[in-house]
Amino acid sequence: MARPLASPFRLTDDGVRVGLRVQPRARRNRVDGLVAEADGGMALKVAVTPAPEDGKANAAVIALLAKAWGLPKSAFTVVAGASDRRKIIHLQGDPARLMQALEPWLEALRTSA
Repeated sequence: MARPLASPFRLTDDGVRVGLRVQPRARRNRVDGLVAEADGGMALKVAVTPAPEDGKANAAVIALLAKAWGLPKSAFTVVAGASDRRKIIHLQGDPARLMQALEPWLEALRTSA
């Protein structure tokens, strides 16, 4: 039986948590793929143009992912790593519906890499 591919998404009772590795001061805003974490998990590698000051990089990450996933920015909350490159964001909503939208996006990201 094939082992399932690691995912940056973790289900919670009220949404989905997403592991991120953020590169501020990049040339352009983009999702660069997946990166392995030290704990064996996976994180989305995200690059944003703003510097990490006054929450500008965090706001750019949320805007980028909200647009990519077709979700409102109000559904996103940084729950860990607000001042770190490694972050965890929480997407508020029905976990099953969110995963239904996120899994095809993740599969497309994997195949384009």
